[in-house]
Amino acid sequence: MPASYQHSAPRRIVIIGATSSIAEHCARLWAAPGVTLTLVGRDAGRLERVAADLRVRSPGAEVGARSGDLLDARAIRKLVDAIVAQGMPDRVLIAHGVLPDQQACQRDLGAAFDALQVNALSPVLFAEAFAGHMEHGGGVITLIGSVAGDRGRRSNYVYGAAKGLVTRYAQGLQHRLAGSGSRLRVVLVKPGPTATPMTVHLPQRGLAPVEAVARRIVDGAAAGTAVVYAPGKWAAVMLVIRHLPAFVFNRMRI
Repeated sequence: MPASYQHSAPRRIVIIGATSSIAEHCARLWAAPGVTLTLVGRDAGRLERVAADLRVRSPGAEVGARSGDLLDARAIRKLVDAIVAQGMPDRVLIAHGVLPDQQACQRDLGAAFDALQVNALSPVLFAEAFAGHMEHGGGVITLIGSVAGDRGRRSNYVYGAAKGLVTRYAQGLQHRLAGSGSRLRVVLVKPGPTATPMTVHLPQRGLAPVEAVARRIVDGAAAGTAVVYAPGKWAAVMLVIRHLPAFVFNRMRI
């Protein structure tokens, strides 16, 4: 994609998983007079609190909330179709996910299944549903992956496997759209550890501020960048990690 590629300012934005801290900060950056924001999540009460905050911060923005099942394929299709029927979005951010306990996933296949479903299958189904509507018109679909998807590590390989699936899916969708000449762009964001409620149990030193990660996401969507590391330093870090030989990598306790 040419470096000069640039989208016009978005007017209709859909955020899946809008109660996540990263998504909420992205919404604050996008909210502006004349912009319609549709917030989607499972918890109607939390969604409305986020929506109310955005309405106060940006009175000229139109902010709506839709709650529903984010895991069932039929429910996802119905939800996406209903959103599109109200107006074709030009930005979609798919931001939902959880950070599972790796040891729990090893002990309990149900926990592993849940982690894979919410972090991989659901985001992919949402992206596929929106892509089917948007590929003939254009816009941007942004998927939040993770640096954890770049190489499996003992500390979080179930979560990493889920995010690795999102990475491969995004690459395949980008390839499909490039081959068809579509003006729809797919942006894959790979955040490193970020200071959010999801990581509150982790040592906080070195975690990226959520505001900085949100800015990288919003800027990456505006530019139509295929892959965005957030913060940018992770591109170099993960390049090294991906290319370490196994006999070196397997000695590392990461």
